Amino acid sequence: MTHRLKKENKFSYLEVGEGQPIIVLHGLMGGLSNFDAVTDYFSAKGYKIIIPELPIYTMSLLKTNVKSFAKYLHDFIAFKGFNDVILLGNSLGGHIGLYHTKLYPKKVKALVITGSSGLYESAMGSGYTKRSDYEVIKKKAQDVFYDPAVATKEIVDEVYETVNDRNKLIKTLAIAKSAIRHNMAKDLPNMNTPTCIIWGKNDIVTPPEVATEFHDLLPDSDLFWIDKCGHAAMMEHPDEFNTLLDAWLKARKL
Repeated sequence: MTHRLKKENKFSYLEVGEGQPIIVLHGLMGGLSNFDAVTDYFSAKGYKIIIPELPIYTMSLLKTNVKSFAKYLHDFIAFKGFNDVILLGNSLGGHIGLYHTKLYPKKVKALVITGSSGLYESAMGSGYTKRSDYEVIKKKAQDVFYDPAVATKEIVDEVYETVNDRNKLIKTLAIAKSAIRHNMAKDLPNMNTPTCIIWGKNDIVTPPEVATEFHDLLPDSDLFWIDKCGHAAMMEHPDEFNTLLDAWLKARKL
């Protein structure tokens, strides 16, 4: 990570650039560095990029759920004094962004989701029965991407460490159950926030039909596909992701 984390109050976050705030929400096993390309590109384009460290493994087990994370995000936005934010979330981060927007629609100017949970969660937290087998975990990490080479040893090691930490594994499974409980199919038709959906055509974690369903259910959404791309488009095809998002923000005058 080339940028330094700020620690203020109960929050730890990265902040780069000046201008319209874009708050980036990472996924379950996604480090802040997954968004380096987004941070560098948009902080140079007149946006303030803020990436809070979500308390995924530090909340009490009772509060380890999508709703609590959405409320934590609300507290963070209030702490920063922002009124009109753009939320950008990948995987669980997308789900948290969607749920926060449902609870506090006036605070959110626009939403960007990529590989988001919220409609289809069968891939989250499943298949860790052989968690002590490094090769099994390596294959699982590679499956997130179209090109398995994107899953560097550093990424695989981090996933392996997470699933072999009993506390983190219990919380990972709690979040997976919470994601299923907080299915948003009934909420989405009432959410009028402009939403940009960017999806990998080869995502096997949240398959393409999930993106189509988000697009069908959200009243004001645009859907963009990236070919030869898995679950984390902003990592696997950063230039294409940034170009699509930049064009959408311009078209929407955001």
